Amino acid sequence: MNRLTKKQIDFIKAQPVFFVGTAAAEGRVNISPKGLDTLRVIDERRIIWLNLTGSGNETAAHVAANGRMTLMFMSITNQPLILRVYGSARAVHKRDSDWAELIEGFAPMGGSRQLFDLRIDHTAVSCGSGVPVMSVEAVRGEHELEPFYAAMSPAELTDYWTRENVKSIDGLPTHLFAD
Repeated sequence: MNRLTKKQIDFIKAQPVFFVGTAAAEGRVNISPKGLDTLRVIDERRIIWLNLTGSGNETAAHVAANGRMTLMFMSITNQPLILRVYGSARAVHKRDSDWAELIEGFAPMGGSRQLFDLRIDHTAVSCGSGVPVMSVEAVRGEHELEPFYAAMSPAELTDYWTRENVKSIDGLPTHLFAD
C-alpha cells in the first residue's frame, strides 16, 4: 500500500516510541529510536517529525545523500503489530522558509535541530509476535534530554552542533548549517 489507513494513523499516534532507519549508498546504516511528542501525521501520505539534538546527526547526512527513510512503529501491548513506513524525506532547518509553518504544531523543545518531512511511498505491516509485551515506566527525554539542551545558550548549542553534528560518522555532511 502507498498510504496510511485511518487504523494505521491511530496506531502511530498511540506508540510511545518509533524508529528511524536511513542509509547512504555507502557506509553505515543508521537506526535511531525516537520518542517524546515529536511526530505528526499530516495526512495518509505525509509524516513530519522533530529531530532533537543528539550525539550524532546520521539521519540528516543520509537524507541529504539520497532522501530514503523508513519509520518503524511497533506495538508493545498485547495486540502484536509492526508498521513500517517507507518514503523520501527532506530535512527542514530553521533557516528554511517552511520551518515556521511546520514547527507550529510542536511545543517548544530545547535542542530542536531540524524537522524531517517524509513523503510516504509504501507501507508494510507484519505481525510483531516476537516483540515482548512491555509497559512505559517513564519518559526519560522530558527529564534528561530536552532540559539538557534547553539549558544551553544559543552559542553553546551552536558550538555543540559544530563539534558533534556537522558530519556523519562516515564523514558525510549533515547540512546543519547553510553550505
